[in-house]
Amino acid sequence: QVQLVESGGGLVQPGGSLRLSCVASGITLDSYTIGWFRQAPGKEREGVACISVSAGTTYYVDSANGRFTISGDNAKNTVYLQMNNLKPEDTAVYYCAAGDWVTIPTMTSSEYDYWGQGIQVTVSS
Repeated sequence: QVQLVESGGGLVQPGGSLRLSCVASGITLDSYTIGWFRQAPGKEREGVACISVSAGTTYYVDSANGRFTISGDNAKNTVYLQMNNLKPEDTAVYYCAAGDWVTIPTMTSSEYDYWGQGIQVTVSS
């Protein structure tokens, strides 16, 4: 049984930071690509970043590039999303997803096989 569990969300002021975690079970990071997606109210789900631990590659969409960092810890079977200099436009429910044989860069939701429940990130003053 595959399970992805996100944590680390919450309320933060503009310019602040949050670190999201995605703990995976039933899969290993060396065989799956992990992506972070988000969905704001009234908007479509969009990709944020993805990582292939086995290939040692990462990808960021333009809005996240330079502010966010995605990383993985094989020992903990966990992928992180460090978010710095947060902006109100970053407010959304954030999801982690796992896809088998997904290449970097791929930020298409249909390419991913398993999804977490999502976690709220709110950036507001």
